[in-house]
Amino acid sequence: MNKKTLVIGASLKPQRYSNIAIKKLVNHNYEVVAFGLREGSVSGVEIETKLMPYNDVHTVTLYLNPERQKAVYDYIISLRPERVIFNPGTENSEFQKVLQQNNIFFEEACTLVLLSTNQY
Repeated sequence: MNKKTLVIGASLKPQRYSNIAIKKLVNHNYEVVAFGLREGSVSGVEIETKLMPYNDVHTVTLYLNPERQKAVYDYIISLRPERVIFNPGTENSEFQKVLQQNNIFFEEACTLVLLSTNQY
């Protein structure tokens, strides 16, 4: 069941949805890795400030606006995830076309809702 998840746009601020998502993923026993602007830890997950060459990433969940996503297109493609989740406010038709061209499934959904309704 363990779908290693990479949270891109991770925040140390407890009120941010990326922070809440990390906590919920950990509570649901998912392996979580995270990338953000500031180093730190959320529920034992270290937030990296450099793009790491992770293996076996199942899901990338985005918390970056479309303009900031451009810097991580190639990185995400290189990870070959099973899916990319565009959380509310991150929808990006340009990147979705790139994902389609690379046969990577994507969905516009809310990670928090998917976890709460056992659809993750």
